[in-house]
Amino acid sequence: MTSQAAPRIIVALDFPDSVPAEGLLEHLDPNRCRVKIGKELFTRAGPALVRRAVAAGFGVFLDLKFHDIPNTVAGACDAAADLGVWMVNVHAQGGPAMLEAAQARLAQRRERPLLIAVTVLTSLSAADLAAIGCPGEPAARVLGLAGLAKAAGLDGVVCSPREAAALRARFGPAFRLVTPGVRPVGAAAADQKRIMTPADAIAAGADYLVVGRPITEAPDPAAALAAIAREIAD
Repeated sequence: MTSQAAPRIIVALDFPDSVPAEGLLEHLDPNRCRVKIGKELFTRAGPALVRRAVAAGFGVFLDLKFHDIPNTVAGACDAAADLGVWMVNVHAQGGPAMLEAAQARLAQRRERPLLIAVTVLTSLSAADLAAIGCPGEPAARVLGLAGLAKAAGLDGVVCSPREAAALRARFGPAFRLVTPGVRPVGAAAADQKRIMTPADAIAAGADYLVVGRPITEAPDPAAALAAIAREIAD
């Protein structure tokens, strides 16, 4: 499990362009958080924003959820590593060959980012999974996909905080668990369905908490970040 001294909060920079993202970075301390750059922001702002965040001292989780044929995904992960990111992710549903190819490509590097796999999106319920031909509870599918990631040598998975305890028990302390769907007490759930408070997610075994709107839409984002940090420290 990650060191308690390292930032455990990953602020999701889910903005439509780089202007508000860079404005927020100016008010955040890279010693207190890492940041996540996802599909919309990366598509608009490109690698330049990632490089600027890295240069400012932030650990960057590049959340592009690569899912393609093995060689393509391996090359994409290698390209992400060239940007200096701290963490990159792929979809576990891409299968063992894809996961192994990504891991093998990054293993060739002297310094490499953490490679984690997305299991089941936190916006999906059992009814949603049934609608796409995957009946059953999300937790069971998460465990199966996490097993594929572990077998392929990945560093961990993205999961709902509600599955963190079972994953920690199954895969041990070194397997990193990254949990979106984290909402402080009183915060709106929005489009997340399998959620948990920051303190409960840490208690369940999460290593890193991805928090977006409760910080980015707060009147004082730095204060909101500090409040969540105090909660998980307590």
